[in-house]
This record gives sequence, C-alpha cells and structure tokens, in this order.
Amino acid sequence: MGGEFGWRKPRGRGVRGASGICRGRPSPATGRCPTASGLTAGSALLSTAGSARRPRGRYCRECRAERNRVSCFKRKYGLTPAELDALVAEQRRLCCLCLAAPAEHVDHCRKTGRVRGVLCFSCNAALGQFKDQPEAIRRAAAYVEGNAWKPTLVAPGVCRLPS
Repeated sequence: MGGEFGWRKPRGRGVRGASGICRGRPSPATGRCPTASGLTAGSALLSTAGSARRPRGRYCRECRAERNRVSCFKRKYGLTPAELDALVAEQRRLCCLCLAAPAEHVDHCRKTGRVRGVLCFSCNAALGQFKDQPEAIRRAAAYVEGNAWKPTLVAPGVCRLPS
C-alpha cells in the first residue's frame, strides 16, 4: 500500500523532480500532448475526475500547470506572460523592497487592483500583514531604526508621548 506506517508514498513534483520535458498523455488522434514536441507517456496526465472509466486530461501536468499560471495572471492582474516578464526584467529580477531576493510574487493594491510591482515572498507577506496601511509601515520602520514609540520620562510621574 505505501510507505512506512501504512501511509501512501509521497507523490508530487518535489518527489519526482522536474524533468524539463513534456511528458503528457498522447491524444487518440496524434499520440502527443497538444503543446508537446514528442511522444508522451499516458501516466503523466491528470485524470479529469479520478475515475478509471473517464478519459484522462488533454494536457500533461507541466503544460496544464503553465496554462493555469498564464490564465491566473491574466484573470487576477490583467498581465500577459510578456508583460510580467517585462515587469520583472525592469526590476532587474530583484524584489523592489529588500533588493536581495528574487522577485516572484505580484504585488497589487487590494482596493484598486492596480499592480505595483513584483516582490519576494517575505516582502509580499509583510505588506499583507500590515494590510497595506502606510502609517503602520512607517511606525514599523521607525521601530526597527531604534526610534521606539515609548513615552519619555520628563519628571517623576510626568511622561511626554512622542510627537
């Protein structure tokens, strides 16, 4: 049945590794994945409903993943692959905020939907945690720089709040 303790053996991209070639299922007419260049193995295709009676999908896993990625960026952000590549190249493939990590995540305004840039995972998550509030981000920057927002003791029992 499976691996240790009776569980199913792990499967997926991380386990098998990416081969870099299209391994899609042959269509009945041509024997190829529509986007592939060579013959493919039927086991690499996604099944449509998990049923043995139903036919498997038309595209292989790699081609399906790429098609889904392209349609997701078009639907969510209005970006074509060429526009996304141009945006990343304009940033020199680096995150706009930290200038260290590779830019992989599209950042957008949650109110207007306008794309602001491409960030690394950590910076994109940080902006999401601050809920895109500039005042909270400024206070966090001041805190990190050492200008803590603590009251200053002027006299015994008298404190002055920072302005």
